[in-house]
Amino acid sequence: MNRALAQAAPPRPAPPEPLWLEWFALLGMFGFAAWLLGARGVWGLLLGSDPTGITLVIIVIFLAATLWCGGRAGTLQRQRRAFEQRRDGWAADYRAALRQASRDAGAPLDLLLEQTHGPHQTAWWVNGLQLKLGLLGKVIGFSMLAIQIGQIQNFDAAQSQELLKSLTSGLGVALLTTMVGLVGNILLGLQLTRLDRYADALVADAQRAALGD
Repeated sequence: MNRALAQAAPPRPAPPEPLWLEWFALLGMFGFAAWLLGARGVWGLLLGSDPTGITLVIIVIFLAATLWCGGRAGTLQRQRRAFEQRRDGWAADYRAALRQASRDAGAPLDLLLEQTHGPHQTAWWVNGLQLKLGLLGKVIGFSMLAIQIGQIQNFDAAQSQELLKSLTSGLGVALLTTMVGLVGNILLGLQLTRLDRYADALVADAQRAALGD
């Protein structure tokens, strides 16, 4: 008897994934990596080799966007918990909204997508901005290199060391800014992809609840 009741009972919804804790663990990994790079003198090399300041701008943008991802993770997790707490009532409200929006049946879904995915569009633009700043630094670095080569009037073997040092400064700007922009783009894209997938799962569960599955 009890076995039959257990089989007939609807499955309980899975608990919300600890998205904020996942982000916090990722932040700890970032912090350890930053400390390790600082201990090895990498930060001083990156910032000291870039007179344009683009590398610093990319790092600041990445840090600000990472903190935003943490706040967004907390918001999505609260939305998920609120949905799980009033799943049946929310589904009834959603179906009522569908009946009322007969002229635009997709309006409730559009509103739900805006609440779960809307802020991510700007974050993805910021993620692309890091890559564009890295490419801008590359263009500036090669421009500096071309200007320095154009200013060479004669070659003196005694001054070859100073000449090479001045020429490689522009090349260093080009390579370092591109590298920092690429790394920031990859790491921030990883966080935003996780946020998008969590929001997708929330929308999918909301639609299932509205359809009565």
